[in-house]
Amino acid sequence: MLTFTQLKPPNPDTTVNLTLALTAEERTRSRHRFETEDGRVVFLRLPRGTVLRDGDILQDETNSHLVRITAKPEPVLTVTAQTPLSLIRAAYHLGNRHVPLEIALRYLRLSSDPILHTMLSQMGLQVKEEILPFQPETGAYGHHHTH
Repeated sequence: MLTFTQLKPPNPDTTVNLTLALTAEERTRSRHRFETEDGRVVFLRLPRGTVLRDGDILQDETNSHLVRITAKPEPVLTVTAQTPLSLIRAAYHLGNRHVPLEIALRYLRLSSDPILHTMLSQMGLQVKEEILPFQPETGAYGHHHTH
C-alpha cells in the first residue's frame, strides 16, 4: 500500500504514477484509505483539514510515487436563474443551510438533494440534475490552498 503524505504544487506537465478520482466529499478526507481505478490501494496521510482540488499532485512518503487527484463525476444539481439577483438569493439561502456550493458567474452547483431541488424550484430557479465533477468552495476559515 502506498501512503501519500505531501501535497506538491500543481503542474500539468508532471509525470504521475497513478490517478485517483475522488468525489468532493472524499477530497475533504485527509486521512483515509482509497482504491484507484486499477485496484491499487493508497492511503492519504495529509495534514488535518487539507482539502484536495482537481489536478492536485500528492507525493508518497518515500518520494518515489506521484498521484494526480481528479474530481470524480457525481450527482449534482446545477442551478441557473433569469437574473443575477435571483442566483445571489439562492446562494444566500443555500449558505444559510451550510450547503457545500460551487459558485460560478452563471450557475451554482451543489450535491443532489431532493429537498433543496424543491426549494430552489419554488424560488423560480432552473434546476438541472447532472453527473459532473463537483468543485465546492473550501470556505474562508478552512485549511485550503488555491490554484
